[in-house]
Amino acid sequence: MENRKPKVILLVAGEGKRLRPYTLDRPKCMVEIDGISLIDRQLSVLKAEGLDNIVMVGGYKSEMLKREGVKLKLNPRYYETNMVWTLFSVEEELDGDVIVSYGDIVYSREILQALLESTADIAVIIDKEWEGYWRARNEDPLDDAETLKLRADGTIREIGQSPQALDEIEGQYIGLMKFSAQGVSQMKETFYAAVESGELLGKPIENSYMTDLLQALINSDKLVTSIPVYGDWVEIDTVSDLKSQVTLERVISIGESI
Repeated sequence: MENRKPKVILLVAGEGKRLRPYTLDRPKCMVEIDGISLIDRQLSVLKAEGLDNIVMVGGYKSEMLKREGVKLKLNPRYYETNMVWTLFSVEEELDGDVIVSYGDIVYSREILQALLESTADIAVIIDKEWEGYWRARNEDPLDDAETLKLRADGTIREIGQSPQALDEIEGQYIGLMKFSAQGVSQMKETFYAAVESGELLGKPIENSYMTDLLQALINSDKLVTSIPVYGDWVEIDTVSDLKSQVTLERVISIGESI
């Protein structure tokens, strides 16, 4: 039987207010490093691995996201909702094996290959060498970092909280994950339980992050498996990220892997 490659859903609805003025005329994922946008860099990596069933979920200035051979759908409430709502605004696309990725990251083929090789129902890329990268981006490495605690078997027991100390971070979530058909089913079940209760981890579901959804899955005894990587990715959240020499060096290195 043919081994079908997973569908890819790119969450690219955001404006990127911390990247103003660079996002005044374009979505966050369309800011450029060395003349090439984040989204086009990510699409190059995906296509290098033969992934061509790609759905972008846009919002802010979405007309700029149109790409040949890529399906573009919209979260009409992008300006008042967050990642989980953006993902479930295209629920009809959540079938079979699915990779979900943020649009403000760029990663190497090796990272994508590690994710593709995982047989876990819910697999989440984590950077074990996050600290040096965070220190290059922030005076305090705890700024903008999130907790990530692992069990001995590599499954995640806590993700996405505000850390008080470095030892609460055994890797950094980068915004790249894969769900098998079973994992998608578990994710939908968790999402609709939250819709029914009116909240997800104590916050309105419209405002919840993917890490909230992953933690809710963990809390309901679903296995969320970490896939460790060691650098080879960038995240662009701020103007200083965009202008950083570290960002440029990493992006050039990633480009050489394609």
